[in-house]
Amino acid sequence: MPMTTAPATPSDSVSFGPFQLFPSERKLERDGASVDIGSRALDILIALLESAGRNVSNRELVARVWRDMVVEDSSLRVNIAMLRRILGDGRDGTRYIANIPGQGYCFVATVARAQGSATAGDDSSNGGNGGNGSIRQPAAFPLPQQLQRMVGRDEQVAALAQQVMTQRCVSIVGPGGMGKTTVAIAVAHTLRPDFDGQVCFFDLGALATPHLLASTMASTLALIMTSADPLQDLLTWLADRKILLVLDNCEHLVEVVASFTERLLQMAPQACILATSREPLRAEGEHVHRLAPLDSPPETPALSAEHAIAFPAVQLFVDRATANGAGFELSDADAPLVAEICRKLDGIALAIELGAGRVAAFGVRGTAELLDNRFRLSWHGRRTALPRHQTLSAMLDWSYTLLPEAERKVLRRLSTFVGHFSLEAASRIVTDTDTDDMAVAAAIDSLVAKSLASAETGAAGPGYRLLESARIYAAEKLRLSGETDSIARRHAIWLTARYTQAQAIAALRPAHGLKPAYIEDLGNLRAALAWSAAPSGDHALGIRLCVAVTPVFLAGSLLEECRRWSETGLMLLAGDVADDPAAEMALLETLAIASMFTLGNSDAVQTAIERGLLLAAQLGDADYSLRLLAGLNIFQTRIGDFAGALMVGQRSTAAAAALDTPVAQAISDWMLGVGFHLVGDQIRSQQYCRAGLARIAVESGHGIMYFGYDHRIRALVALARGLWITGSTDQAVNVAWQAINDAEQLRHPISMCIALIYGAPIFTWNGAWDVAAVLIERLIAHAEQHMLGPYHAVGKCLKGELLVNRGEAAAGIVLLEECLATLHSERHQVLTTVYRCALAQGLVAVGRLDEATAQINRAATGRTDLFDAAEIFRIQAEVQARVPGAGPAQAEQALRRALDCARSQSALSWELRAATSLCRLLGAHGRQDEGRRLLHEVLGRFDEGFQTLDHIAARDLLACQQQG
Repeated sequence: MPMTTAPATPSDSVSFGPFQLFPSERKLERDGASVDIGSRALDILIALLESAGRNVSNRELVARVWRDMVVEDSSLRVNIAMLRRILGDGRDGTRYIANIPGQGYCFVATVARAQGSATAGDDSSNGGNGGNGSIRQPAAFPLPQQLQRMVGRDEQVAALAQQVMTQRCVSIVGPGGMGKTTVAIAVAHTLRPDFDGQVCFFDLGALATPHLLASTMASTLALIMTSADPLQDLLTWLADRKILLVLDNCEHLVEVVASFTERLLQMAPQACILATSREPLRAEGEHVHRLAPLDSPPETPALSAEHAIAFPAVQLFVDRATANGAGFELSDADAPLVAEICRKLDGIALAIELGAGRVAAFGVRGTAELLDNRFRLSWHGRRTALPRHQTLSAMLDWSYTLLPEAERKVLRRLSTFVGHFSLEAASRIVTDTDTDDMAVAAAIDSLVAKSLASAETGAAGPGYRLLESARIYAAEKLRLSGETDSIARRHAIWLTARYTQAQAIAALRPAHGLKPAYIEDLGNLRAALAWSAAPSGDHALGIRLCVAVTPVFLAGSLLEECRRWSETGLMLLAGDVADDPAAEMALLETLAIASMFTLGNSDAVQTAIERGLLLAAQLGDADYSLRLLAGLNIFQTRIGDFAGALMVGQRSTAAAAALDTPVAQAISDWMLGVGFHLVGDQIRSQQYCRAGLARIAVESGHGIMYFGYDHRIRALVALARGLWITGSTDQAVNVAWQAINDAEQLRHPISMCIALIYGAPIFTWNGAWDVAAVLIERLIAHAEQHMLGPYHAVGKCLKGELLVNRGEAAAGIVLLEECLATLHSERHQVLTTVYRCALAQGLVAVGRLDEATAQINRAATGRTDLFDAAEIFRIQAEVQARVPGAGPAQAEQALRRALDCARSQSALSWELRAATSLCRLLGAHGRQDEGRRLLHEVLGRFDEGFQTLDHIAARDLLACQQQG
């Protein structure tokens, strides 16, 4: 830690290095001469010196220097950079101001109250004579200049410096361009005082001949070697010296460097080595430090600039884009793209710098699009960089030429994998008559050691991944070898077999459904699908692959991709001479599901389902028949054809009987339970929902997925709503929470939306408006996050209904009108009668009676076979009662109709609402006793729910009339 002093008072002077600051006089001197420094930079220096050794946040500095002004962080960065130039920060290893990413800045040099500058120590030592050794030894060896700003490596530099001092031999290992040399130079400058200036840097990159290592090092050390064994002479000269040797770029000389290292550690007990290499030296005494990529933001929705800039990879990108004259400032709109660029570039510093250099010409979006193009390998960087660091291609050429041909072949073929791959998968793709499984494993192990591949453990188990730039480079080498199509075909065949088997396994355990267990394969799947569907691809293989993997996209809620590849498979099938009804049936199912959720409830969806059912009947496939019937049941529900949905449920019993499994029977039961709920038969609905739930025990986190829906969640919300309608309101709340909690454990976006859409209204009905509001906002956010448009509109409608109930009619009307139009265009009609009733009530509240009448009349079709028919009739009566010139008789007739409908459906909660409205109407016209008897009788049939809003309103009305 730097030595710190108490904060300076205005009368004090503060000394650091050759500088002396007089805060009260606002004057800075260097070696007694006045230093020209701007006012802002001086204010920053004073603030940092007052807190020397402590982090000072950007906010503190801005508040101190700019006071009441509003400025961008870029203004602070510009003035900090100016101050560093004035102080010579970074020159010859001198450090004054350190940047603490995400925290601020810190003055790190020793400060003191003194009237003179500190004197530097006299760096000198006597030259030795080790036999046939040197003629002189310099006082201090020159080191390469440090970068003015090194992003994201401060902690690693400090750790490495400590490690060198305690363990003597440390190798910084990582891919080319990761920043190994930059870090090594920073460590060298940090350790220079510990070695009294005896830190020597050797760039071995240009050394092509291993036996010249000793003479090259001797030359850098300014030694004249006259012996026939220069290595022995060098070791003898180093034997009694405290010195740090920095050996940069050792990967092409690992054997000779390893030998030298082992001998040095034995013969020179005070000497230390810091090496950089793309693979470990594997020398005795070596401690390997794998230099990690710069951290990039994870793939998250709505990433903000403030969040993104906290990650070193993004900091570097922004710094380099700004330095290249792009006039770039990170915005919330650009943050996700910049994060994506950094992830695609694997957090490799050189690659990020090269990518940032394109922003001035192509913008952030254009740069992101260029990443998928192999020409990014030829992007040029700093002119002063080493030739092999001028472009990514040059950097990778250096690594590629060091590989033996067997490893080059494996690397080329592995480029077919996009993302994660297992050793088994690699063997399937790479092996041939000349390369067996053992050779593949050995080659991969070597590629990992040489930092061209990385070993990682994912959801599918241990595996590997090529760095993205290396993969693109190797893919170009594969193309030049003429093997691209043959290796891509092997890749597609392997994936087809893998996912065909996965579906077969899932079919044996349908209660668990087909989950995206191999999420790492998504990049591979996309690449194989694109190749097989291309004009030069294998279309017959492409059809099989589409059939095998579209359920994976569906299970992962990647609906747009599912729809696109289902359509692609059907197009390939249409152009294929061979008829394959099973493949067509499977693709029609995934197409219908994905289209329904992404494009709405179109006729094309119903056509696809009906065509699939016809093929299933022709093939005698009861499983597909049940799955497609489940889809048709959902489709009919969504378009508001509840009678049709119930008929489909009744059709499903035959398929369920043919399959004769608990799951199949439960699916059929639940379709019937949902159907009966929607047509208003709540008693039979509860019977079927409970029967299905009793047939199977579902483990936590698993569901019953048919046609993109978890049918158990559908049954739970139908049961909850049926319980509420029949008067079991407390039980309804419990079941609604069960549905929401179970859906949350599934991590399935559609199921979560279903649970919230049908569960939240129970809390609205009960008057638990705060709970309902939280659930509705959660639904809106969830649907928006997963781009489920109709569900987002439904969430806004639920919010509008709640606002009307809470007395905020004007705001509720806006949401309801807007979102009802959306649902109409999507043909999503399942709950539109509910929302039209809410809109009518809101319009009445603001006095727009004609519009209210039109909306309620549109909802009230006169049908009594709807789950909310009684409520529709009740609200229609209340609207009629407000219309000028309408008599109470008409309203009373509508309310008695609501009562009759509720009683026929055993809808006790709807009956209570209708009885309350009728009691109020009768009381207003002198018939209090009649109304009170009716309301008392209805209240007396409840066993629970006495604290709901409806119960409280009914009791308050009775009490009021009793007092009157």
